Amino acid sequence: MSYVDSVVIPVPKKRLAAYRRLARRMGKIWREHGALEYVEYLADDVQPGKHTSFPQAVKLKPGETVVLARIVYKSHAHRDRVFKKVMADPRVPTDPKQFPFDGRRMFWGGFKPMISL
Repeated sequence: MSYVDSVVIPVPKKRLAAYRRLARRMGKIWREHGALEYVEYLADDVQPGKHTSFPQAVKLKPGETVVLARIVYKSHAHRDRVFKKVMADPRVPTDPKQFPFDGRRMFWGGFKPMISL
């Protein structure tokens, strides 16, 4: 079975083109360092909820949308190895001013499979 990292990011709609360029570049870097798959999804039907939701989780502001990224690995150990290589890659931006989004409101986590049909 695999292991998955998921990242949820608030992105200003007027900066989507810049975000797509960054995402393509980052996807290539993740794949070069061993990730099995790298996919980014643009919110299509993510309404605010009564208690919680994607928009509420990232404190979505007017003019922003939600992006969900998914990175697939062979295992948790494989993810740790790939992550270490990616974070050491000099092509990866580290200055938050270089991001076309507010990185303080993004969140992420690693998930192991529970059911696979």
